[in-house]
Amino acid sequence: MRYLKKYWFLIVSSVMLVAGVLDEWHLADYGWNASFRFVWYLVAILPVGLPVLRHMLEEWKEGSVFNEFFLMVAAAVAAFVIGEYPEGLSVILFYTIGEKLQDMAVDRAHDEIESLLNVCPSVAVVIREGLPVEVEPSTVEVGETILVKAGARVPLDGVLLSEHASFDTSAITGESAPRTLEKDEAVLSGMIALAESVKVLVTKRFSDSTMPRILEMVEKANDKKSGTELFIRRFARYYTAIAIGLVVLVNILPFIAHLTGFFEAYNWKEWLGKSAVFMVISCPCALLVSIPLGYFGGIGAASRHGILVKGGNYLDALFKVKAVAFDKTGTLTEGLFSVSDVVPAEPFGVNELVGKLAAVELHSTHPMAKAVCRYAADNNIELVDNVEAVEIPGRGLKAELDGEVVLAGNARLLLENGVNVPASVADKSGALVFCAVGGRYAGCVALADKPKDGVKQMVSDLYEVGVSEVHLLSGDRQQQVGLLADAVGIRFAYGDLLPQDKVTRVGELHDRMPVAFVGDGINDAPVLALADVGVAMGAMGSDVAVETANVVIEDDKPEKVVTAIKIAKNTRAVVWQNVTLALGVKILVMVLALFGVANMWMGVFADSGVALLAVLNAIRIQRQNFGDVLPVEGEHKHHHHEGCCCCHHEHDEDGHGHHHAHHHH
Repeated sequence: MRYLKKYWFLIVSSVMLVAGVLDEWHLADYGWNASFRFVWYLVAILPVGLPVLRHMLEEWKEGSVFNEFFLMVAAAVAAFVIGEYPEGLSVILFYTIGEKLQDMAVDRAHDEIESLLNVCPSVAVVIREGLPVEVEPSTVEVGETILVKAGARVPLDGVLLSEHASFDTSAITGESAPRTLEKDEAVLSGMIALAESVKVLVTKRFSDSTMPRILEMVEKANDKKSGTELFIRRFARYYTAIAIGLVVLVNILPFIAHLTGFFEAYNWKEWLGKSAVFMVISCPCALLVSIPLGYFGGIGAASRHGILVKGGNYLDALFKVKAVAFDKTGTLTEGLFSVSDVVPAEPFGVNELVGKLAAVELHSTHPMAKAVCRYAADNNIELVDNVEAVEIPGRGLKAELDGEVVLAGNARLLLENGVNVPASVADKSGALVFCAVGGRYAGCVALADKPKDGVKQMVSDLYEVGVSEVHLLSGDRQQQVGLLADAVGIRFAYGDLLPQDKVTRVGELHDRMPVAFVGDGINDAPVLALADVGVAMGAMGSDVAVETANVVIEDDKPEKVVTAIKIAKNTRAVVWQNVTLALGVKILVMVLALFGVANMWMGVFADSGVALLAVLNAIRIQRQNFGDVLPVEGEHKHHHHEGCCCCHHEHDEDGHGHHHAHHHH
């Protein structure tokens, strides 16, 4: 019944067309005379024809006279003038059916995107004057405390106030396993509290929280047209004007030829019929309908795989990518550091070294800093409170502790402050955090990080999908960068890079070939903006990185870069299949029409029929599986959060090590 009310006009026109065609083809004999036939088809065309006529008039008001609606109306009128009523009705009816199919496909793609995003609760329980009060999330202020009951979703971004709690993060990461968070760790809107109620200190207003911001980005994505789509729209304007000129010539030239004696007989109905066929064929509907639908389908398919592409233009850019450069920590590696070794220098002991380092590192959100602080807590090492620390980008932190200046960061930080790092320590394996106290070298802490699962296969797959070069750019020491590159099969690896060095490297690549950069840190933002395609890791990436990127991978799986490229290539193929099909069939039938071979039905197929085929071809993109699809339907989400990545240990990671080198094998 719902569809009957929604599509009554299509049903009425379709039933009347079928009845009329049965009579035309003598499959039924209703005894209609000529006048009744005209009235029958006129009534049949009104439900679908009036909206098209309205669109034509609206386009005229906008200054666009030569548009597809004008062509359709003119073709239908010409068909009625020469008595080809079913064909005239079919032109408008099949176009309208194609439009509705397109709308359904767009709605389906939009629903897929919405299902990934629509997991924010409409009510927040905020603690005010000691009592829980249910309010709209948009009314909660930063600094207020909200209560999230067991089984309920977190409505706003914040930090955990409870000592620890388990959350279902499948809507964000796509992982089915629950995650246990400790006090003061970031909690994102969309997570589900498990087992018990928890308290969360709100750090962002609703409009700035993860889910609403990503939803806004998705809505904006479809406004960013691809180069192909913009070209076709410009082409269609000229194409339509030329087609109308040809229609006029098809009528005028034979008449002039008749007047000058070249044609002995001139049948105006015959030539008006040919021009009507021309008008039907000339409608650029198949191009204007199927191409944007193809890109929208590509964006929807990417969303279904946990990838947010911020516009059709970025699908085009992904298609062209020939080089991919990766950040290291948090992108190719898990970013979950653990202390593997503590190497104090005389006269400092292990606990004293770790205590001083951790007291300073408390002021950093970098995963390496967190690892040092976690190690201090696990070993009950007391820390000095109220330490004033200053961050030195690309180097580390500088603070005053117990009347002495303490440096915590990479080797470059110490060297620039006149503190020498022993060569034996500098060559030690593992990511290193160095420490100096009062101008003396105090020791270092070695941390271990491991590559994410599937990275080696991903590198191989990138070459399979047409990428020529894969690069690893890191602020970590060259030795560590080289070891990781060897382990996963990356041929170009650069370590000891400051943020500006990364920009230089990607700029050099950009000059040679289209390049994508994949990163997750605040300091990756300039590189993400410079690359042809900036890809951000959404789950652990910083706000700035996610905002700057053109593509966001929601579950931090770098192999999704391969999936994104596959979707882009498939989308491009489908779009150009539609362009070729539409133009090829139209040109063929136009030629046949000039020689009197093509009739109005062939013209209807060349326009509306091809448009229907193009729409169905575009819908295929949404149905294809390009890899792992997010596991819980309707519960997945693009997102990001405040994670790590302060520019201090690796300028990306930020900068351990002290020499610039190129690892190439």
